[in-house]
Amino acid sequence: MKIRIRETGQVLFQHEWEKWVAQTYAKSLSGITEEVINRFNSDVVFEGPQASGGTVYQYSQSFGVEQVDGKWYTKYVLGPIFTDGETTAIEQEVAYKSLKDAEQAQNIRNQRNQMLKDCDWTQLEDSPVDKILWASYRQSLRDITEQSGFPWEIQWAVQPE
Repeated sequence: MKIRIRETGQVLFQHEWEKWVAQTYAKSLSGITEEVINRFNSDVVFEGPQASGGTVYQYSQSFGVEQVDGKWYTKYVLGPIFTDGETTAIEQEVAYKSLKDAEQAQNIRNQRNQMLKDCDWTQLEDSPVDKILWASYRQSLRDITEQSGFPWEIQWAVQPE
């Protein structure tokens, strides 16, 4: 649970807030309720709705708190959020997207490699399957990295029966 101190706006986890109460009010607490929290000029911070939408590079991340209808909620935005520092926000974003593209490409290659391993047996000399059909399927798996949407939009070939 998170708790917001009214006077400062600081948001603390429950165990941190309990230490703050002990230091500020010289009180030890047993049993934390909304009423107890209110007595120490603080408010419960409820979980707000996750941010949604965005691109394959974005995710929902906590971004402070906001008051809605008299109650405090964790605020979520689409991230990551880049800021200028040693490198510019644009440079950070380019590097981040490049990293995510490489991770996704590796995940797709790993999945493809497993699919190839799972059907290696079809290419053995004594396999009772249509070797040309299976060889074509296997080649389409190998060509997955040549697709225009790779690594984010993949059209997987249908495995022969």
